[in-house]
Amino acid sequence: MTLNLAPPGEILQVLGQRVRAQRLAQSLPQRELAQMAGLSLGALRKLESSGQSSLETLVRAVQALGLVNELEDLFVLKRQSIAQMEKAEAATQRQRARRRSST
Repeated sequence: MTLNLAPPGEILQVLGQRVRAQRLAQSLPQRELAQMAGLSLGALRKLESSGQSSLETLVRAVQALGLVNELEDLFVLKRQSIAQMEKAEAATQRQRARRRSST
């Protein structure tokens, strides 16, 4: 499913479904995953059913499923041209305020 034009609620629901699919693929009951992740069973159920959760809940579930590497490229700046690369590099360099001139 392409999420480009999906509203936020739909994206959350898809993420919850993906967490559920990963849990089932690993043959883990909800109670066991919740315990492994340090979550309440209700929090995990809510995540899986609607995607509604805190970011911490999502990350804990992903960690417990052993999928942290899947988050690696989540917000990595993608550079497509040399100009974009130069602009991104300039933005990441530390900049200092100019010194006041003593006149």
